[in-house]
Amino acid sequence: MSAPTVEAAINDLLDWAWQAVEELLGKRGLLGAGLVVEDYTGIMSWLERATRYTVVHSPSVAVLFVDTFPVDAILFHRDLLGSDDPKSYFTLQPRT
Repeated sequence: MSAPTVEAAINDLLDWAWQAVEELLGKRGLLGAGLVVEDYTGIMSWLERATRYTVVHSPSVAVLFVDTFPVDAILFHRDLLGSDDPKSYFTLQPRT
C-alpha cells in the first residue's frame, strides 16, 4: 500500500467508529489529550475465515477492530507487529 492509501484506510476506519474508539480508549485509560486521528500512522489487517481483524496504531496506542468495530485498545509495543497472532495481545469479548 502506498502512504496515501494507508492514511485513507486509517482515516476511514477511525472516522466511521469515532465515538466507539474514543469511548474504548477512555475506558482503558489511553485517551490522553483526546483522539487525534493524525497520530495513527500504522495499520495491519488480516482475514481469518469470514472475520476481518485490523489493528490501527499510533506510537503509543493500538486499537483492534473486528470487522469494523473496535473491540480493545492497548499500549502499543513493536512485538505486536511481528507477531504470528497479533490479536492475542488484545482481549476479545465474545460477540452477542
